[in-house]
Amino acid sequence: MRKLLTGLMAAGLFTIAGAAAFAADTKTIAVSIPAADHGWTGGVVYHAQQEAKALEARYPGLKVIVKTSPDGASQANALEDLTTQGINALVVLPHNSDELTDPIRQVKGKGVFITVVDRALRDPIQDLYVAGNNPGLGTVSAAFVKEKLGGKGDIVVIRGLPIVIDEQRVSAFNEGLKGSEVKVIDSQFGNWSRDDAFKVMQDFLTKHPKIDAVWCQDDDMAVGVLEAIKQAGRTDIKFVLGGAGMKDMVKKVMDGDATIPADVLYPPAMVAVAMDLTAAGLFDKLPVRGSYILDATLVTKDNAKEFYYPDSPF
Repeated sequence: MRKLLTGLMAAGLFTIAGAAAFAADTKTIAVSIPAADHGWTGGVVYHAQQEAKALEARYPGLKVIVKTSPDGASQANALEDLTTQGINALVVLPHNSDELTDPIRQVKGKGVFITVVDRALRDPIQDLYVAGNNPGLGTVSAAFVKEKLGGKGDIVVIRGLPIVIDEQRVSAFNEGLKGSEVKVIDSQFGNWSRDDAFKVMQDFLTKHPKIDAVWCQDDDMAVGVLEAIKQAGRTDIKFVLGGAGMKDMVKKVMDGDATIPADVLYPPAMVAVAMDLTAAGLFDKLPVRGSYILDATLVTKDNAKEFYYPDSPF
């Protein structure tokens, strides 16, 4: 991700040389994101805070306010408070689509540029959308599962939260399995929580004497899944496929761990891309409206070193 942004800067999209010209042009970007309730959101908070410092150094007239919220109601209240601070743009990763669409609409109604990250709104009212490729994550995951199982087997699926991006991932995954003999024998929500995924996997292990593989679309949940399998002493499960690029999981892939043979990228650093593009639109007058979708790259033993960042919090 950092290499990507460096390349954009080198190409002239982010003009550092002219930053001094913006010193008198004072603008404020608010960044509203979930609190670090699991590893992926912890990565989001980290990258948002780091990028806020970098942007304020790049653009002398810029103030970046990073606000975390523990739940949807708190985030809605935070958005209302942020609008009283005269913000010019809002970069927001919503807790959930239903609860936050109207509060974000109210912010937009005040003339604020809206950048939505990751979790799509039910009504696409934003000016800019930055996210990982959610349908791609499902499609890439399905292709790997089919190939790894030789086109036949019984699998269980642990979903995230009942929101748009989970629907996109699961729909694409199910579509990707068509034409094979890979059968989803059970599916439950794990809320992108390792503890909840642990409990769901315990239930699956009790109900199903034979499971060939697990797709849980998220590395945090994969941690809980692996622990449940370990405690149950089950040896029938060939592998677990998560996603996002957690450093611990990428390390397992890199080391050739048979239980985690691959991972699918969905990097939390996407919030930094969203912030950079938003600032570029405000200060460099670049046409940044639209959608910016990152690839759902399959991480295997052959390329894992490219995606392993040991100093990352996630």
